[in-house]
Amino acid sequence: MKTVGYMEGTDPEFLTKLVCMGYKTLPIGNDFDNHGKNIAFISIADKVDLIVGYLHKVSPLPSMTKSLKEFLTPGIIHHIPILLLAPKDNVPQARKIVSEATTSPYIKIIDYKNLMDEAMNILK
Repeated sequence: MKTVGYMEGTDPEFLTKLVCMGYKTLPIGNDFDNHGKNIAFISIADKVDLIVGYLHKVSPLPSMTKSLKEFLTPGIIHHIPILLLAPKDNVPQARKIVSEATTSPYIKIIDYKNLMDEAMNILK
């Protein structure tokens, strides 16, 4: 059974559909929301097959010591796909922000309206 890690604010309808299709979900947080296990510390042992969340959830505050790249560590190092969500009009800017931190093929910026399709492409 595959597991999808999700950041706070991820569409509950999307998450409920995943559960109804037999997938597990795991809350994942950042250094300031304490929503679940910190994304920077996700490892292969957590058996997470996909991480989803809005870009702002992995964007560090100016006072933080962590960088965007550190929040994306699971995708970069452990090859766990990460789908970062943005509104369609902001996808190009979001891609630019992420590309300054990493060129990992495991990190993808998508329009949040395409989340289910993109997730299913990865999970199947």
